[in-house]
Amino acid sequence: MRAIVFRGIGDIRLEEVPDPHIQDPTDAIVRLTSSAICGTDLHFVRGTFTAMQPGTILGHEGVGVVEQVGHMVRNLVPGDRVIICSTIACGACSYCRAGYYAQCDNANPHGRRAGTAFFGGPAPTGPYPGLQAERARIPFAHVGLVKIPDEISDDQAILMSDIFPTGYYGADMAEIGDGDTVAVFGCGPVGQFAIASAKLLGAGRVFAVDGHADRLDMARRQGAEVVNFEREDPVQTILSLTGGIGVDRAIDAVGVDKAEQFAEEVRQVAPDANPKGGQWQPGDAPSQAIAWAVEALAKAGTLSVIGVYPPAATMFPLGMAMNKNLSLNLGNCNHRKYVPKLVELVRAGVIDPVKILTRTEPLTNAIDAYKAFDRREPGWLKVRLDLQAAAE
Repeated sequence: MRAIVFRGIGDIRLEEVPDPHIQDPTDAIVRLTSSAICGTDLHFVRGTFTAMQPGTILGHEGVGVVEQVGHMVRNLVPGDRVIICSTIACGACSYCRAGYYAQCDNANPHGRRAGTAFFGGPAPTGPYPGLQAERARIPFAHVGLVKIPDEISDDQAILMSDIFPTGYYGADMAEIGDGDTVAVFGCGPVGQFAIASAKLLGAGRVFAVDGHADRLDMARRQGAEVVNFEREDPVQTILSLTGGIGVDRAIDAVGVDKAEQFAEEVRQVAPDANPKGGQWQPGDAPSQAIAWAVEALAKAGTLSVIGVYPPAATMFPLGMAMNKNLSLNLGNCNHRKYVPKLVELVRAGVIDPVKILTRTEPLTNAIDAYKAFDRREPGWLKVRLDLQAAAE
């Protein structure tokens, strides 16, 4: 079968790889019909996250058709269309039972304290072969696969494998209630879904902070009040628009993505904004998004962090947050907790996630798609890989 394979920093290839097979009784083999490119994948390709093993199949977003199931998978049969949850969970341990699927005790082969296991990631996350492939083995398939109703298309379903649940998780962790004023920092795909989810949870006003016009335009179409940090001080603008109070909730959907570019953009607009003082360093960029969020929050507000940070990231404006009595919630999305709920919202017509999808490419074009997505070219906000087209 064909797959997108990591060979080294800056080096990914479309290769022929062995077909997966059932290894455990709770496995399933899924023929992928759709995958997608995520900003997290770019972290691995750029080397922002270390410990990626050459030969790892990339990708953690997938939709497909079940081909085989192990004898302990009792809720699925071959032929079922399914969404693949990006994080892997057993469904039986105390963490899964409490809804913390991303901290499953049994999914990560490195042990109970090893952290989140997911598809297509570095060695400490498994590693598990990813989903930018024509087929994949799904461990704990009875938990990690969610059936797709006939009314839901692949275009809609692929967005519920990772980015929609992650955006919803961010809004949920932000503790958004009816009438709350919310700021979302970063208007990439996850940020767009954080905006949509904030509105679903009853937010009264949503501010969208970014430096890319096309992303701000999409946020505005969702009803957000946009703030372009390339043209204005985002904190002062938010304070001015909230009567000097600030926002009740803030969501960091930036993470470490494009750290060097983000740092340079901020330095040009606000050269004195570096909370450490002195010269900007690439690793400072994510801390600037968080610093803005902390500054923009009202007293006793809540900060939710869903932007991806490497384990070595250590920067946080602790003193400012403490002196404002802020609450902080952060982590990897517990996908299995949210995917079934979002499937029902989409089936009922409450929300159509496909509005965030901007490109569809065959697997054979994936390398060029990675490059365009990495450059943040207009129109490349979210890219679906059509595996059916690749197979024809």
